[in-house]
Amino acid sequence: MLRIGPHVHDDQPLAAAEATESPVVQFFLGDPQGWAKPAFPGGDAAALRKSLDEAGVRAFIHAPYRINVASTNNRIRIPSRTLLGQYLAAAAELGAEGVIVHGGGVTAGEDVAAGYDNWRKAVERTERPVPMLIENTAGGENTMARGLDSVARLWAAAAGENVGFCLDTCHAYASGEELAGIADRVKAITGRIDLVHGNNSRDEFNSGRDRHAGMEQGTIDPLLLVDVIRSAGAPVICETPDPATDIRWLRSHLG
Repeated sequence: MLRIGPHVHDDQPLAAAEATESPVVQFFLGDPQGWAKPAFPGGDAAALRKSLDEAGVRAFIHAPYRINVASTNNRIRIPSRTLLGQYLAAAAELGAEGVIVHGGGVTAGEDVAAGYDNWRKAVERTERPVPMLIENTAGGENTMARGLDSVARLWAAAAGENVGFCLDTCHAYASGEELAGIADRVKAITGRIDLVHGNNSRDEFNSGRDRHAGMEQGTIDPLLLVDVIRSAGAPVICETPDPATDIRWLRSHLG
């Protein structure tokens, strides 16, 4: 059976996992909009790791949204690379299964080739004691991972040891990718799907908008989401307004 769990915004990831009887949980290590170094819930990495291990719960860590290693601005790219390395090291302390990071992009008018080359450099220069999972994105004309053509270009530049992929269903739909058969199309590019963010979308196809909805509340046929998740064959995190309800619904439909 696929492992399904919630994304947690507070400092009690284990409690959230246990409340939903989930074997997997995703959480931040600080303000997702900030630049601060990672901080462990409860302040003690060893204690949290021990608690998660004893409960049989595996963790995924989501890196801050501000990280943009593709940027051509040194004041953004270099701190981004540093912070990403810190998050990967912190995730290793927790025994996490991976760190999810967005693909980022370059500013309007700049050559996207520079962004892909910056990703190449980031992979070369960043230690990865746990897998770094690059997530597809919903919008932006100069982003590195909007749509599978962009993902393919990113993978040509940035593939490497402990580099994996996180498929967000809302982001794919919002970016203009048909969801039918998308898991196989992703695997043909990346060779793997390490994690699925199982989210419906509040907005229409190809909207470019990143607004998640519950499994049965969005514009995507929920049974199509089930098919994508089943085909991906990876752990699932619900980043929805009511993940407990969506976790129960997915379990009932995935068997």
